[in-house]
Amino acid sequence: MEGCAVVKVVAEVPREDEVLSLLREYTVAWFKRTFRSFTPSQLMAIPYIKQGLNVLISSPTGTGKTLAAFLPIVDGLYRLGELGQIQDSVYAVYISPLRALNNDIVKNLRKPIDGIREVALGMGIELPELRVKVRTSDTLPSEKQKMLKEPPHILVTTPESLAIALVAPRFREKLSGVRWVVVDEVHELASSKRGAHLSLTLERLEELIPWELQRIGLSATIAPLEVVAQFLVGYRSSLEPRDCVVVDARFLKPMEVDVLCPKVDIIRDSAEVVNEAIYQELKKIVLRHRTTLVFTNTRSSTERVVFKLRKIFEKEGVLDADEVEAHHSSLSRELRLDVENKLKNGDLRAIVSSTSLELGVDIGHIDAVVLLSSPKSVTRLIQRVGRSGHSISDVSRGYIVAVDRDDLVEVTVLAKLSRERKLDSVRVLRKPLDILAQHIVGMSLERKWKLREAYEVIRRSYNYRELSWGEFMRVIEYLSGKHEDVLLTTRTYSKIRYYEDEEAFGKKRGVRAIYYLNSGAIPDEAKIRVFTEDGRYVGDLEEEFVEYLEPGDVFVLGGRTFQFVKSSAMRVVARKVEHQKPTVPSWFSEMLPLSFDSAIEVAKFRGHVSRMIDSVGLKRAVREVSIGYGVDERVAKYIVDYVYEQKEYVGVVPDERVFLVEMWYDDASYTDNLIFHTLLGRRVNDALARATALLASDLIDVNVRITVTDNGFILTAPSKHVLFNDEVVHRVLSDLKNCQLRELLRRALRRSEILKRRFRHCAERALALLRNYRGEETSVSRRQVNAETLIRIVETIEEFPILEEAYREVMEDVMDVEDAERILNSMKAGDIMVKLMRVRGPPSPFAHSMVTHGYSDVILMEDRKKLLLKLYEEVLRKMSEKVT
Repeated sequence: MEGCAVVKVVAEVPREDEVLSLLREYTVAWFKRTFRSFTPSQLMAIPYIKQGLNVLISSPTGTGKTLAAFLPIVDGLYRLGELGQIQDSVYAVYISPLRALNNDIVKNLRKPIDGIREVALGMGIELPELRVKVRTSDTLPSEKQKMLKEPPHILVTTPESLAIALVAPRFREKLSGVRWVVVDEVHELASSKRGAHLSLTLERLEELIPWELQRIGLSATIAPLEVVAQFLVGYRSSLEPRDCVVVDARFLKPMEVDVLCPKVDIIRDSAEVVNEAIYQELKKIVLRHRTTLVFTNTRSSTERVVFKLRKIFEKEGVLDADEVEAHHSSLSRELRLDVENKLKNGDLRAIVSSTSLELGVDIGHIDAVVLLSSPKSVTRLIQRVGRSGHSISDVSRGYIVAVDRDDLVEVTVLAKLSRERKLDSVRVLRKPLDILAQHIVGMSLERKWKLREAYEVIRRSYNYRELSWGEFMRVIEYLSGKHEDVLLTTRTYSKIRYYEDEEAFGKKRGVRAIYYLNSGAIPDEAKIRVFTEDGRYVGDLEEEFVEYLEPGDVFVLGGRTFQFVKSSAMRVVARKVEHQKPTVPSWFSEMLPLSFDSAIEVAKFRGHVSRMIDSVGLKRAVREVSIGYGVDERVAKYIVDYVYEQKEYVGVVPDERVFLVEMWYDDASYTDNLIFHTLLGRRVNDALARATALLASDLIDVNVRITVTDNGFILTAPSKHVLFNDEVVHRVLSDLKNCQLRELLRRALRRSEILKRRFRHCAERALALLRNYRGEETSVSRRQVNAETLIRIVETIEEFPILEEAYREVMEDVMDVEDAERILNSMKAGDIMVKLMRVRGPPSPFAHSMVTHGYSDVILMEDRKKLLLKLYEEVLRKMSEKVT
């Protein structure tokens, strides 16, 4: 493990009497009265927390992680109470990324706190009252005032609110006695800017107190645990790693996952017939179980599934329609809470969610989990299915319903990997400079800092361990107004005082209010209005969706197809087009990308099936896949036939070691296409596609459009004749293998929608653009206009930190440039072979889902189905011609 001295990874469960001996008699008495026994994660964690060690607990939802963390803390606080040493100070901080859950946490904590005190009183021991309070942006000013007089002994908060509490002069004093920090949902924070924000906040809290914090992390199933532990605990000065005990209870709960395919012909039957079969399958599962949680991959499909299920249950009279509800982030908080309470009370038979119920929302008992389509990663599959099962000993039962052959291949592999517990690797963000800028402003409000001293504190955070002195100083220079004369037109003023002669920085007058009103890591998103070129308003698009549009892209809005022309601030200009295939489905920004690790495993599986067909024949291969991957023979046959057709049609089954570049001229749309079969996940393919498109555009002097999917990408050039001949393609591939990918991507991204909008987000986090000025909200539209002005100005400043961060965010967080670079290095070394082939007629079977990618909107599903069937039958006809 890179630079972190983990004490040990604990997977053995100690005896219960050993753990009970560590707790005070009244704590033991309360526990025995309330619970039958400890869960394994509690038995494993409590001894180490009692020893004062940093602990990361990783176990499924519903296994008692919160009590594992807090029982020894509450026990320790009551020990202080017995000694008369409890003061008016915060001793423990509980941090949750979900503000909506904080009141539930307080209720859950009050049970052991009040219960233990009551039991102790029955034993003749009078314990002091322990106060637990929530402090978030929702907390009333009057409540915050009360906390100054009576601070909570246990503070429940969010990463953003803790950062603000640290600079609140009077409340800051109350944090100087903190001993324990409990970070919930660490897996959710580790790979996000909110995690980097929290990581720096904890180092600043560490600086405030006279001892080392004891850090306790609570995580669902995640890997590698060592990296998550590094993120949680960070470093001491001089980058000496802090120790951490990792409690690995991820796989103690048994799990069963079944892959289901509707009992219809998923290739030839219409979309209506296939959809009907899916709902019948779903109905059976719901009726078989008391409570079923159904996951979709987008918010829109969540609403659609609920609507359809209610209609079916009403029509057939088997269930009341009110027993089926939706839960997603677009619903109001009141509606979500109402649904959660219905579920806890046993009033629901089915609840349908996109991603909002993946996190630790307390939703009571779930008997089964259904995933409609692929969850796109093994880790997410295990986390979702792990929500079912009433207790640690109950089996978590999951069903994955797949409706096309690409999906069947993918989920068959993911289900097997979940049984083998092969998780995807989490990636912690590296030195996000916008978050750093915000924290330097926060630090300036605490006191005057020597530059070198502040730099050392920042580098104790795992996210910033690689921060160079030059990067740090460029942020200091920006914040202290070095470029103020250039930035005057955008009203971007200095936020700190820089004492150059002292090599120090400190507070600038008037900045405290700006910091309070504008800090945080979550960007504002807004709807963008779409107009035709003659100024007619046609509807709204999500800003996240617009990020992915390039000039020439075709999308669906209000049942009609439009071509993206340009955008300005929060306005898109598009022209109405007919008879053109959509290139970007409307749900694209919501859709989870297939993780790189899982993508490689799916690619390996395709190669494995291909070799199996060669060695044992089709029939035996079907049996081998069925037995080896735990799917029925019907599913196995779909998979084997799919690979066989690809193999017979073009002679190449692309896998993890062989990529296929398919040259295909589409007579129907007069476009020349290069189809790259690179099963690497959308994030890697996005990076490779943009770089390759730029190289191709430079070579043929035509604007090349891209279509990106998890299974590969397509370059498309409008032309009445073939542009991508062998010579051009060989040259593009050669240039790609030898390119400096990051430099090429910077060129490709320079005027892109995604860079413009991510730059605004970064500028907001770095306090260059203010969301709130003097208590008044500034509009997203105005901020986007200012961002587009600002980006043009800062392009003239070498290595301006906000622009550098915008490029880094797009390349490393949205895309996956690191793995893309590894792939190019493997291609250059000859470890990955690239085969080039021109197809006469339809593209190969593996290309069909990519070619019809934009047709994946509901309104065009029937069109997509017809096109897929047409391509499939053309391939079969070509194959039969070969045989004759």
